[in-house]
Amino acid sequence: MPDGKQIIIYSWNGSFRNWDLETGTQVGEQWADKDRGVKTMVLSPDGKKVASGSFDGAVKLWSVETGKVITTWTGHTKGVRCVCWSSDGGRVVSGFKDGTFRVRNVESGRTILGPINTGEYMWAVCYSPDAKMIATGGNGLKIWDANSGELLKSFEGKFSCLAWTLDGKTLFAGGSGITKIDTATWIVLDLCENYVNAISVSPNERILTSTSFVDTTAQLWNLDTNQPIGTPLHYPDYVMSATFSADGQFLVTSCFDSHIYTWDVF
Repeated sequence: MPDGKQIIIYSWNGSFRNWDLETGTQVGEQWADKDRGVKTMVLSPDGKKVASGSFDGAVKLWSVETGKVITTWTGHTKGVRCVCWSSDGGRVVSGFKDGTFRVRNVESGRTILGPINTGEYMWAVCYSPDAKMIATGGNGLKIWDANSGELLKSFEGKFSCLAWTLDGKTLFAGGSGITKIDTATWIVLDLCENYVNAISVSPNERILTSTSFVDTTAQLWNLDTNQPIGTPLHYPDYVMSATFSADGQFLVTSCFDSHIYTWDVF
């Protein structure tokens, strides 16, 4: 949440819950997706809505305050793998299992871009902070003009997660390693060659975290030196996701053992 004190989680049983990061307790009542088909979810920039993507191809917008569905966007034949808000909260881009993505205007619900065929199986989609570019990841990494849909740049590799720095100058792509890309020059730096399934950049842009299915760990990286910080954080099972709190104090990770883990970064 924008206040840095709470986080919204989704569980495989179809429930959404709001948790207090300091006390580890649930805040308010949970709400549920009766279809239990949510594959991915992301909070809006203002913290008032959640966009979720489902296995049946639906994209839903939820009210955080009421726990009710605001609107449902349908018309897709394949499951939604990834969703992302534009920084102003006015648009949502969604990526689909069939390799296409589309952008919708949140207020009207109209498709304003796409569907655009990336030509590859999609795992991740991410707006640049200025909302001028969209990055898609899967069996390759591609950068698109967010207004025209023009392909600007492409990279080979396997990519399952994406994260931009707030100034938009650097894009991180994780998958069969971690790739750091200067978006002005498109110069590429490989930080590691180990498989990662989730990445997140801290609000001060000095730390990157990565998680790995393979060795059930999370690793912090110093972005000034591009080197690991200390030893990996170990888990009893697969690490599913990772994100920093809005103030950067906490790293929050979810594990396949049905637990949420909160780490004090400083």
